[in-house]
Amino acid sequence: MQQQKLSSFAAIPLPLIWLLACYFVAYRLGAYAVLDNNEGLYAEISREMLHSAKWENWIIPHLNGLAYMEKPPLLYWLTASALALFGEHEWVVRLSPALSCLGCVGLLLWFGRRVGLPAVGQFAAVVFVSSLGVTAMARTLMFDMLLTFFLTGAVMHAYLYIEQQQRAALYRAMALLAGALLAKGFVALILFSAIMGSYLLSCAKSPADFLARLRRCLDWRGLLVFFALAAPWHLAAMLTEPIFTWFYFINEHVLRFLGKREPHDYYAGAWWYYLPRMIAFLFPWSLLLPVLLLRRPVDPAVAAAVGTTAPRSLQRFLLLAWLMPLVFFSISSAKANYYLVVVMPLAAMQLATLLAARWPSRRLAWLPGCLGAALFAAILWHFERLDISQIGPLAGWPAADFLRAALGVLLLASLAASALASRSARLTWYAYLLIPLLSLPLLLQVLAGLDTQTSTRALVDQLQRQAPAREVLLYRVFEQQSSLPFYLKRAVRIVDSRSNDLFWGNKLHKNKIVIDDAAFVALAQTQTVDLLVLEEDLPDFQQKNYFTRFKSTRQVGKTWVFSN
Repeated sequence: MQQQKLSSFAAIPLPLIWLLACYFVAYRLGAYAVLDNNEGLYAEISREMLHSAKWENWIIPHLNGLAYMEKPPLLYWLTASALALFGEHEWVVRLSPALSCLGCVGLLLWFGRRVGLPAVGQFAAVVFVSSLGVTAMARTLMFDMLLTFFLTGAVMHAYLYIEQQQRAALYRAMALLAGALLAKGFVALILFSAIMGSYLLSCAKSPADFLARLRRCLDWRGLLVFFALAAPWHLAAMLTEPIFTWFYFINEHVLRFLGKREPHDYYAGAWWYYLPRMIAFLFPWSLLLPVLLLRRPVDPAVAAAVGTTAPRSLQRFLLLAWLMPLVFFSISSAKANYYLVVVMPLAAMQLATLLAARWPSRRLAWLPGCLGAALFAAILWHFERLDISQIGPLAGWPAADFLRAALGVLLLASLAASALASRSARLTWYAYLLIPLLSLPLLLQVLAGLDTQTSTRALVDQLQRQAPAREVLLYRVFEQQSSLPFYLKRAVRIVDSRSNDLFWGNKLHKNKIVIDDAAFVALAQTQTVDLLVLEEDLPDFQQKNYFTRFKSTRQVGKTWVFSN
């Protein structure tokens, strides 16, 4: 009986895994506009790179016409290439993170086979791609999913090299590490060193043994592969922009970690900041965690018979692969929710190995679904306290009605999953897939309803339809309306800028993008303009001596439009 339950854990057909992966990653990938803040920044950098007539802009990226050196260019290169091939559409903007996520699925399947645990790799792939945080990051243009793919591949190959001493695995690890460096910078080297260094330390029998293992990993041929791929862009950037060396290496990496980077445009949270977010990122599979506490481990002999036993060395590697990045991010002064995605592939694999040893019996299989139902019931109970005033109609329904119905559907799905799982342990993982399968289209509908709040696409449509000849300018803030130049297809001038992301680009070189009040007044005397002012900046704008020369023509979402 116990062996039959474990066999059901293994029964996940590969075509089904890839079908699920494509659903969670690609379904309606372009259903919502390019988002302001990060996604808008990176989409516009890629668009400007594509249309630039200067080769230097492929070395030093530009944002809204100004140099932007915070991150390495691999994501921009890939996105610009995709835009060139398929056009400037929302789904194309998100193609790089989507394909990176699918790449992580492939890595988990491959790694599971290489370590003799194909069933664990399959279940880990499903858990990873259907987790709430991963699905969100796969559908947002940011560096972190690309980093996750390269870093996960690098540490997997490094582990295999340490365990099997196959030099080809070391070369592939170094090539992937170079990709991780070009994806998000030196944080990739820090995370790789923390993971593999701590693993080597855990394997060593003595300090001398540790140094011997370390020397083998620092094989000059592997380092040559790494530097051959990683060094050219860094050298080209240093030759192209003199300040690059200080700005990129010191300001963006060392000072960011210490919380002294200028400008200070990041959040600093408590040491436990990421702990509840790990639970949210893994949802709904984090609902299975209580099973690990309540279920006794399966007989190792039975588990070994069906290929679900993970060696201690592998369990130790998987633990360090997600724990060390989590510790690093927790002690760092700069914190952000999306950093967590980098730990998700191997965290999902460790969860799969632990569940393989404690796969829920019928007596416990109902518990995760009931926890999910309780969560959705609690949200419904407190629904009136939620601020949904900014959400427009959803699928033709008032937002409140749609959200109540959606929560009701998810509550019923959780109960249905609980009932199915309690009838047969064979149905457990299939049953709990109901929750993310139904959540995705509901969340996409909510994002579509937030369009005027999260993007400038609707605003640009109105401006170009009603007054295409007017120049559009931003007042003070760029980041909260960063999708504007992407949809206007041109850089946008900013009046009295307070932008953090354009701070250094404006400071480095003289430009006509960032203008002061006097230059704006002179411009408004010679042509008609539309000035976009965020609602939060209205009191300040009303104090300007030129405020009375403009009249408010419309409000779209969070933005007021003033015209002369």
